[in-house]
Amino acid sequence: MTADPRTEQARALFLSGNAHAEAGRVDEAAADYEAALALVPGRPSLLGNLGLMRFHQQRWADAADLLAQGPAQDPALSLTRAIALLRLNRLDEALAALDQTLALDDRVAEAWSQRGHLMRETGHLQEAARCYRQALDCGAHEALHRYYLAAVSDVTDPPAPPEVYAQALFDDYADDFQDHLVHTLRYTAHETLLRPLLDAGRRFGRVLDLGCGTGLCGRLIAPLADAVDGVDIAPAMVAQARASGFYRQVDQASLLDWLRADHPPADLVVAADVFIYTGPLAPVFDAVVPRLAPGGLLAFSVEQADAGRDLQLRPSLRYAHGRAGVERLAAAHRLAVQALWEAPIRQDQGRPLMGWYVILRREA
Repeated sequence: MTADPRTEQARALFLSGNAHAEAGRVDEAAADYEAALALVPGRPSLLGNLGLMRFHQQRWADAADLLAQGPAQDPALSLTRAIALLRLNRLDEALAALDQTLALDDRVAEAWSQRGHLMRETGHLQEAARCYRQALDCGAHEALHRYYLAAVSDVTDPPAPPEVYAQALFDDYADDFQDHLVHTLRYTAHETLLRPLLDAGRRFGRVLDLGCGTGLCGRLIAPLADAVDGVDIAPAMVAQARASGFYRQVDQASLLDWLRADHPPADLVVAADVFIYTGPLAPVFDAVVPRLAPGGLLAFSVEQADAGRDLQLRPSLRYAHGRAGVERLAAAHRLAVQALWEAPIRQDQGRPLMGWYVILRREA
């Protein structure tokens, strides 16, 4: 019997697509799978592979639709579809896809982890904790998932965040960071924090911008500084800050590692909405005070903790700090409180999220 030439051509395209996919040539692989499907419509293996390529192209809706038609018993495809649905904010469908993944294989750590995130973000904290424990039992990243577990358990002594969390978060966020923060979340912390300094008109020799992000603070303070240097943990943020033109130099490093190294003193150290990701402030103060010139200023913002709490790790995965704890740390490090006030930082579910704004002066 003569082989169907269309089937043979489709098979050749399928194999070519696989070779492109294995080599990371996503667009070429997608083109081959799409051409093969035109010859043999409805083939689950082709639909699943094309769905994976659409996922890598960040075409979430196409990926979700194609993966739903792929091999039904493949937990990896089911999980990928669930993540695409999460990106689309189609939460009920995402939960069903995660449950389908776990029904196929209840040892898929990433499925438990994603399910935990979904439960956490929708306020089901006990169920989120269960999912994170299951993820740990299945071999998920230990430090990350202990951190997630602490965030949904309101522990009294929360751990510092794993370095891998902040770097991954902000690398993923970098392209949309500034627009989303300023226009969607109505973020104002950088302006609120620096306004008293801008109004005073004092000139600074060297300014250090901790967690500089894409350069929101650098843009504001540069006219009053001889030089502005920045540091950020996320390479994608560092690239944008360097490209902004407001910095003399920007280093890619973790905050504490950078501060503990030998650097010239700064007349002003700024950390706008940064300490919400560092957790306990005592190690930060220990590291930053030696970087302050006599009479230099440390200006930062933090989210407000609940009454009577010095430190909280919230389900948002951000830390909140209490005013009394900040004041005690300032006194212990011989930093005078030049200003301390409350004001909104950003919008959170349509309501202002309040923060403490702090300017401390190192005594000469």
